[in-house]
Order: sequence, then structure tokens, then C-alpha cells
Amino acid sequence: MTLNHDRLERDLAAQSFAAPSLTFAFYGRVSTEDNQDPASSMHWQLSLANTLIFPRGGVIVERFFDVGQSRSLPWQRRPEASRLLAALRDARRGFAAVVIGEPHRAFYGNQFGLTMPLFAHFGVQLWVPEVGGRIDPDNEGHDMVMSVFGGMSKGERNRIKVRVRTAMASQTQLEGRYLGGRPPYGYTLKDLGPHPNPAKAADGKRLRGLTPDPQTAPIVKRIFGMYLSGYGIFAIAEALTRDGLPCPSAQDPARNRHRDGHAWSKSAVRVILRNPRYTGRQVWNKQRADEVLLDVNDVALGHTAITRWNQPDKWVESKELAHEALIEQAAFDRVQEMFQQRARTGGAHRAHRSRHPYVFKSLVFCGVCGRKMQGTHSHGVAYYRCRYPQEYALSTKIEHPRTVILREDLLIRPLDTWLVQEFSPLQRRHTVAKLISQAQLEAPVPAAAVPLGPTVAECDAKLARYRAALEAGADPAVVAGWIAETQAARKLAEQGQANAAPPDKTDSISHLSEDDIIAILDDLGDLVTALGDAEPERKLDVYRNVGLSLIYHPETRTVRASVDLAAHRWDLVCVRRGT
Repeated sequence: MTLNHDRLERDLAAQSFAAPSLTFAFYGRVSTEDNQDPASSMHWQLSLANTLIFPRGGVIVERFFDVGQSRSLPWQRRPEASRLLAALRDARRGFAAVVIGEPHRAFYGNQFGLTMPLFAHFGVQLWVPEVGGRIDPDNEGHDMVMSVFGGMSKGERNRIKVRVRTAMASQTQLEGRYLGGRPPYGYTLKDLGPHPNPAKAADGKRLRGLTPDPQTAPIVKRIFGMYLSGYGIFAIAEALTRDGLPCPSAQDPARNRHRDGHAWSKSAVRVILRNPRYTGRQVWNKQRADEVLLDVNDVALGHTAITRWNQPDKWVESKELAHEALIEQAAFDRVQEMFQQRARTGGAHRAHRSRHPYVFKSLVFCGVCGRKMQGTHSHGVAYYRCRYPQEYALSTKIEHPRTVILREDLLIRPLDTWLVQEFSPLQRRHTVAKLISQAQLEAPVPAAAVPLGPTVAECDAKLARYRAALEAGADPAVVAGWIAETQAARKLAEQGQANAAPPDKTDSISHLSEDDIIAILDDLGDLVTALGDAEPERKLDVYRNVGLSLIYHPETRTVRASVDLAAHRWDLVCVRRGT
């Protein structure tokens, strides 16, 4: 979207009787593109800024405008505001002051107190309409006014949150209105007519509600029926997968891209059994967004939103039926009672077993399905296993044994022997040669950079000449136009640098000398030589430090191991008597 305000600036400049003598950068913000037009929002904020500075001889030469960024985000976490703070540190910046047309949109809470010291430190003025011009960092009145505006901005946001949540709770409880989101498995959406809000109805928005999906609604009924008949969650999942019935991620893959959709999982069955919307009532507030500190050691970085589940007593349900029920209320209540009974009547409490350490924790992968193998103990012996139900294998067309097992002790000695040999002083020259040759084979050929316009350095040189021309007595209006044009070109050059492909890290080792690589291997060699008598936890640290990864192939009873040093790998050992 192009935000062009050159005509506005020319009109205001023509009305100004004072020649421009101070160059400004403009900063503004709009919250979301859905609720506000960014072009219109920038226009009126820029108008306020120009009205403030033009009569005093100011001209805006660069603009920073955040779109879709919440006011609660600190300046360091807003893209354009962060770029403005970086520009303050640049002695060759093309502006001497910053003007903000609407401080409510720029500062939230205590953000002004955290940001203004940076302007004062780098000698950049900050202008706002609320104080009639430049903010004096030593003026207590100015500081109090801006702090009040920050508090008002925070209060306004909190009031909006309360109003929205209260309205949504009322609409759910009294009207049973569908408030959006993904329809639960077993339902699809239907049109209920125009939106009751006249303004939204005029925009073409319509109400939608839940209606049973002919394909998946019977599956939901079958899940509840099987559970009431005594089947466990895992048995239900296996039966549905065996019969080829689509799971939620297979039924709606566009909205479940993080799932493979191959088979039913226990969690999917459990979510369906615990969802009260199948009784025909609308439910809201099952989840909440908590704002937690991004970094407890740096409060200035602000908060981040984390989605968490609410307890059932916090859910809001409609008083009346809002859509066609798939499950009777009595049957749903019985299922919830069975969940509670099974939780209370578990096996007798046993003494806690000591925690077993695994020397290859999270480092062993199944060569058939590619999943991580889980650690387990049997009769004091550590194993790694991959349990893959037969129904899952049939759905994915994988010939996978029901259980793949690898003994840990069969792997430790040959692995340690290989590592000690590979990093031994006699072998290090050969290891270095393999590293360098592999890096040369994998290193990509860099593409030639074709400049599409002036570079940042060239733009900076032009700006320096323009400032010299101003000091020599050149026409300020003409020079201001040159500066604005060059600033725009410099911004494009910076974006080109930011969008350039980053250097390939896999090639980083090719930039090291042979002595540098030997020094790294010396450090790793000292670790490897301590493997023999090391405790399991220490062994795991060493394996992770060298980037170890193990892939077990049960059909050949071999393990393919790799060590990741700048993404260079080697084959490793064969495990005899594997199962």
C-alpha cells in the first residue's frame, strides 16, 4: 500500500512564511489494518505533525510508521520504531528532530520515560502537539504531561479489553452466538442471515452458526458410544484409524498444517470427549491470553501473550441450545463422570523409582519412521524404543515393526572408541582434511550482487554534500527536497541489504585456518578422552557438544551416527546383536 502525502506537504509548505530550517523525522502507528485504514491514519497523524512544525520552519524528510503493531509493545519491538531508535545512533542521519502527531499511539504506560533519555543522549529533539512544540527533558511539566498521556493510553487499551470480553461473554451466554474460530470436529458452518450490527451488515458481514457435518458427525457419536461401552482412548484411536476414518487434521488440513493427518491420536479423542459444544450449547472462554514478561531481567522489553487453558468453571456456556446437539446432555455428563472415576481409581500408589539417566537422551532416531526413540528401562538395562501401532503403519503405508528396540550398552563402547580415534592427535590432521574438503564440496557459489540503485554509503555521501550546501547558503527549500529524495533512496538501499540472503553458515568452517580447526579439535579431544570413566550425565553433555545424532536401522541392526561440526557428517558404527 502506497502512502503518498507529497501534495499535503507541498500545500502546507506553500502556506508557511518561514523557510525550513530544521529537518524532522515523523513517527506514527496504526494498530491493525482490519479496523483502520493505514493510509488514512497516517494522513491525519502526518497532518497534525505538519501543522505543528511547518509554521516554525520545519520539514519532514523521513517517515517511520508502524502498521499492525500494538501500542503495548515497547519501541524496541516495533519494526519502524526500532529503526528510528537505530537512526538516532547514526551521526549521519538526515534529521535533527522527531515529530509525533499523536502521542497516544506512540507511547504506552511508562514507554516515554524509557525512550526520552535516548533522544536527549543523542541530541535529537522530540516534538509533540500536546506541549506545543519541543519537549524539554529538564521540564517537569513536560514530563508529567507525557506520563499522563502514557497512562491514559494504557487505560484506554484496558477499557477496550474489558468491554470486548464482557460483550463476548454476554453474546455467548444470552444469545448463544458463534463468535468465530475453527468449528469443532463434527460440525461445519452455516449462514444465519445478516449481522445484527447495522454497520457490519452494511459491510456485507453475516452471522454464522454450527450445523452437523454429514461426514464427521457420525464419527463423533461413535467416539462417545465406544467410550460409554468401556473402550479406552487409545483403543478408540486405533479403531478409528484401522477403519480409515478421517481424523481432524485429515478432515481440515488447511487449518491443521502442523499435523500430518495420518492417524488418530489419543489427544484428539480426548479433546472431543471433553468438549461440551457437542451438547448443543455454545461455549466461550476455554482459553485465555496471559501477558507475561518477555525477559524477567529486562522489564523494559515488555510483555508477550501466552495462550493458556482455563479451568471448566471459567468457561461461559449459553443458557439455551444454540445449535443441533450431537450428544445428549445425560450421555455427555456420564462421560465426564467416567473421566473423573478413572482418574481417582488408578492403580495403587507405588514408591517413586529413581530417575534413570540416559546417555543418548533425545539423540536416537528410528530409521523407519524418523521419530525420536524413547528411553525405557527393563531389569536394570537401558533401552531405546519406537512403538508404532499397526494401524498407524497401515495408514502411512510404512512397513514398521510394532516395536523397535535398541540396547544402550551395546552402543556405548563402539561409539566412544570411534570418537576417541577420530579426535586423537594422530588422526586430527586427517579429520581436518576431511572437514575442509567437505566444506568445499558443500559451500554454495555466491550469487553476484547487482546494485539496483545507490548504496547506503553513496546516499550518506550525498546527504553530507547537501548539508554542506545548506551551510554555504544554498536555498533551503531546494536542498530540503534533495534531502527528502536521498533519504527515500537510502531507505530502499537499507531494505535491500536487509532482504539480502544471509551468508550460509555451513560454509563458516571454510573461513577457518587449519590451525584454528586443530585448536577446536584439541578442545573436543580433551572432552572425548574423558568419556571412558564419565558419568551418564557427563557423557550426554559431551555427545551434545559434538552434535551427535544416531539413527537406528532395525532391518540391518546398524546405527548411522553423525557428528555435527559446522554441518559436516561421518558414518559411524555397526551394532551387533541388536533387536
